[in-house]
Amino acid sequence: MRSPTTLRRLALGAAAVLALAGCNSTAPDDGEGDGGPAGSGTGAQSSFFVQADYDEQVKQREMSPTGPPDSPWLQAIAPQMTDTAKFTKPGPHNICFSNAAVNNPWRQVGWTTMQAEAKLHPGVTLTAVDAEGKDEKQISDIEGLIAGNKCSALIVSPNTTKALTPAVEKACAAGLPVVVFDRGVETDCATTFIHPIGGYAFGATAAEFLVEKVKKSGKILALRILPGVDVLETRWSAAKVVFDQAGANVVGVEFTDGDAAKVKTIVNDYIERFGSIDGVWMDAGATSVAAIEAFEDAGAEVPPINGEDQQDFLKIWQEKKLTAIAATYPTYQWRTPVIAAVDILAGKQVPKEWVLPQPTITDANLAQYVLPDMPPLHYALCGCEKMPGFPGAWGGK
Repeated sequence: MRSPTTLRRLALGAAAVLALAGCNSTAPDDGEGDGGPAGSGTGAQSSFFVQADYDEQVKQREMSPTGPPDSPWLQAIAPQMTDTAKFTKPGPHNICFSNAAVNNPWRQVGWTTMQAEAKLHPGVTLTAVDAEGKDEKQISDIEGLIAGNKCSALIVSPNTTKALTPAVEKACAAGLPVVVFDRGVETDCATTFIHPIGGYAFGATAAEFLVEKVKKSGKILALRILPGVDVLETRWSAAKVVFDQAGANVVGVEFTDGDAAKVKTIVNDYIERFGSIDGVWMDAGATSVAAIEAFEDAGAEVPPINGEDQQDFLKIWQEKKLTAIAATYPTYQWRTPVIAAVDILAGKQVPKEWVLPQPTITDANLAQYVLPDMPPLHYALCGCEKMPGFPGAWGGK
């Protein structure tokens, strides 16, 4: 489910995937984009950028969610409830899940958490299929689940937005209650769409931190993973707005492919080229430790940097007393789709667009998220600490 402004962004995004494919970096640009005057090195604004969506997400960061304060996966920001009485049916229930992939630590932590959530609901069976990151397979998976006529409800985490839209529409047309989460589709037929605030909130939070911590003439390096991915494009486009408005000195924007060795090479090259780098902005935290190690290998002080809630980053931040922040995309969102499906099948109202809170980790609350007995790639905001099987099922001791 998408709001009208988000649907406009997704339509733009389809073209942007083709336009941006093959890019390795962005060069300085003296023109003006949609997000304000261009700063030093930020380039043109992303084709994914929609001002209304940006404004909404920036505002949502300051809004208090409804729901139990100790269970953020049950909370919602400004929810507009939708009636689900037509989907009421007696149990037991087979809730089907079409997963885009389990191909990175974030998704692995989330999938473990979702399975644990399903076990908390008597009479619920979770049947999952893994698309392995392939649109064609996920479309076939969903068609197979529909044809089998054995699903009480269908949860979908789309591999890509545009390609999976028709498959979700088919599921809706088959009369199934559909729960979309994590990534969206270009239709509002789903009973609910569940997601944290979003990429604009992530990107703006990290960029605001750097603007505060790095002097105006300081040199900021932006590290991105890939072009043409909506959540990453919105993270960067929000950062661009913040940097441009502050007149920040962004000396480079480089794509890393999420490769730690490539991150180290890029950071080392920029240190050699400019003598020093005074801040690092990242559109995802998986390689933040690699960036930190690159500065250490070069004998340079680690500058202000942002990451995510992975344990390796949080631990090195705490141990070395870095100037850092973690803008998050919480894995506790993997609990919510199961809860929503159970509620829908009981005829309970759920938010049409279920916007979850998106916490930020700072020096003030860092200690509560550092979990010494958890593996380096565990995400702290899993909401799983009190679930059966923790910590062992998540790889902990």
